[in-house]
Amino acid sequence: MTRVAVVQHPPVLLDRDATIARVLELLGEATAEGARLVTFPEAFVPGYPEWVWRLAPGNDYELTGQLHRRLLENSIDLDAGDLKPVQAAARKHKVMVLLPVNERDPFSRGTLYNAFVLIGPDGKVLNHHRKLMPTNPERMVWGQGDARGLQVVETAAGRIGGLICWENYMPLARFSLYAQGVEIYLAPTWDAGSGWVSTMRHIALEGRCWVLGNGTAMRGRDIPEDFPQRDRLFPDLDDWFNPGDSVIVDPSGKVVAGPLREEHGILYADCDPADADAARRTLDVAGHYGRPDVFSLEVRREARHPVALK
Repeated sequence: MTRVAVVQHPPVLLDRDATIARVLELLGEATAEGARLVTFPEAFVPGYPEWVWRLAPGNDYELTGQLHRRLLENSIDLDAGDLKPVQAAARKHKVMVLLPVNERDPFSRGTLYNAFVLIGPDGKVLNHHRKLMPTNPERMVWGQGDARGLQVVETAAGRIGGLICWENYMPLARFSLYAQGVEIYLAPTWDAGSGWVSTMRHIALEGRCWVLGNGTAMRGRDIPEDFPQRDRLFPDLDDWFNPGDSVIVDPSGKVVAGPLREEHGILYADCDPADADAARRTLDVAGHYGRPDVFSLEVRREARHPVALK
């Protein structure tokens, strides 16, 4: 049995150091409640680029460029050790942490990825996944990831894997995790609403696994005052432009915590990975229900790093 914590708090948008400080504070709060796995929302460090849904690429070219530069400067460089404070906190609290980030490509320096990092209780990185396909205007911000992070890792809490936001609408990506026996399925997102909650329940039923759906609840007042043209882009400080809707769903599709809507907070639940295995007695889409004699899936995990110049 593993106590999990699903965090629904805003980042300090476009401020890496302040957001990481918030991560450390929330980790302390969650572990004080007994959590052994703590998960955060999509692109949490230094925040999701909501402006891409509000600005026109042509008319707002200058402002878009200004915001992108700040995002780039405050993104995470894993090779430079930007997540060392979080790794140290994971060791201190002996907790696993799922932290989604804007990741800066260590080679080109100009490309960003929407990624998550799963950190173990010893502070080591267990998995690093980059979002396969940015959604619609997100493609002006993030590059395409590859399959190296489509991994389910064996941990003391169970077999853990996950996808980011609308990757969860990609049937083959989901199946790649089911085929690896995922027991605790992590779904950090910027999406919200009844449709998204239904998706989390569907995945739990389809994969017979625990599903942790991390939303981000933000109001206009959660945008820092120094954000360029805040008054224009977020004129109503009391408007929940993202309501959150974080949930925890058991392998039967039952919502056991949440949805947490239009408020900041942390959801908790006790997840037994054996529940996932037992639930597959009736439906195991990658096992006795999968018909491998009819269907097959190939996942190409080759690295796509550019060739370094000598």
